[in-house]
Amino acid sequence: MTTHHGHDHKQGRASGACKGHDGHEGRSRGVTAGTDQRWLTAALVLITGFMAVEVVVGVIANSTALMADAAHMLTDSASIVLALIAMRLAARPARGHFTFGLKRAEILSAQANGLTLLLLGAWLTYEAIGKLIAPPEVDGGLMLATALIGIVVNVVAGWCISKANRTSLNVEGAYQHIRNDLFAFIGTAVAALVIVTTGFARADGVATLVVVALMVKAGLGLVRDSGRILLEAAPAGTDPDALGDLMAARPHVVEIHDLHVWTITSDQPALSAHVMVEPDGDCHAVRRDLEHLLAEGHGIDHATIQVDHAPAAEGHCRDPHGPVHRETAHAN
Repeated sequence: MTTHHGHDHKQGRASGACKGHDGHEGRSRGVTAGTDQRWLTAALVLITGFMAVEVVVGVIANSTALMADAAHMLTDSASIVLALIAMRLAARPARGHFTFGLKRAEILSAQANGLTLLLLGAWLTYEAIGKLIAPPEVDGGLMLATALIGIVVNVVAGWCISKANRTSLNVEGAYQHIRNDLFAFIGTAVAALVIVTTGFARADGVATLVVVALMVKAGLGLVRDSGRILLEAAPAGTDPDALGDLMAARPHVVEIHDLHVWTITSDQPALSAHVMVEPDGDCHAVRRDLEHLLAEGHGIDHATIQVDHAPAAEGHCRDPHGPVHRETAHAN
């Protein structure tokens, strides 16, 4: 038994073709728009409200650290707004040219979130180096009080977003922004405490560089994961060769052709394949067995499988529950 991967264009179909079946049953395990939108909106209100206060305090205290935190919160707000817009787009039903709907809008949003984290990290690195070279004089007490309040605000906002469906890269992107902002406030609070107790102003720059490292790690993860989906790579943890071998090893299966495994959107893998069955095999039973294997063993509910008899015989595929079929696989 062999397994072949790739796409093959053919002029005709085998005469013993069996009707394929799409195992997707309309279930979407991505975002749950109603509940998630409420949690994200609550986080957005908290973040934007505190951001406005922080800008004012940052100017009064002459603290570039607080201004940097405020800029970070601005990107937090933008990431949540992008997430909310993407949710609305992804919830639209499939129609017209978009046969899967606009589910990948959330993947574009997640990639934008990852990129902004990386860009913000580059900017904060520049600012931190400047503070190490020429540390500014700041009001450490006011800086510490604001940072402590910011920690509380980000903990609450992070809790709100954690209640949403974080299997969505879209929601996860917004959550990573909030989490990194929390780390930034912790770093600012520690730096402010050092400044108040010792007068060592360069502590602010050191804390900022630690936060940048966390931001870069989160940003790279989002860009990598969203890029895999946009490039239609196999889902993380899924080996198409091993999966094809498992399918080819099932009873009455002779060969697997044109096996493709990809991800439509977060937590929604899909598969298509052409399966050759023994001449006397029940191709409908084989198809159902493969669908069960994919759904229960690998979490692939959206499977489109074309099943044909091997060319050794002029195969008619007789379904024990219905008449003889000669149709080819339907398109989804």
